Amino acid sequence: MRASGVLGQLVRFGIAGGLSSLVYSLVYLPLTAYVFPPRQAVAAVPFAFVVAVVVGFFLHSRWSFKGHAKEPGAGRHIKFVIVQGAGLALNALVTWIGTALFHLHPWIPLIPAVLLAAILSFVLNRLWVFN
Repeated sequence: MRASGVLGQLVRFGIAGGLSSLVYSLVYLPLTAYVFPPRQAVAAVPFAFVVAVVVGFFLHSRWSFKGHAKEPGAGRHIKFVIVQGAGLALNALVTWIGTALFHLHPWIPLIPAVLLAAILSFVLNRLWVFN
């Protein structure tokens, strides 16, 4: 992993993803506390995700996968948006299951949602977007 550069990318992705997750949480949690009822916390997901995606794109394209991308410009941007859309769908599904079906507090599904979206995002970004 070290020779191929994957380990370094994974560490950088983890740090950048942690920052993006923090941004996501800073948008999602106030929305679920003051705007949306707990059972409708999934409505906060798109708002939080959009902000986190903007932060994430700049961090990942300029740091996590710097020098790895072979495809310049718009093609990479479109692929990144598609990957983030998959992450959004996964995140929304986990949030909906946790809050609407299991009636959990909105912060509880945040943990598995962010972790699963991060794993999916790293794999797809590494193999497809920044390949």
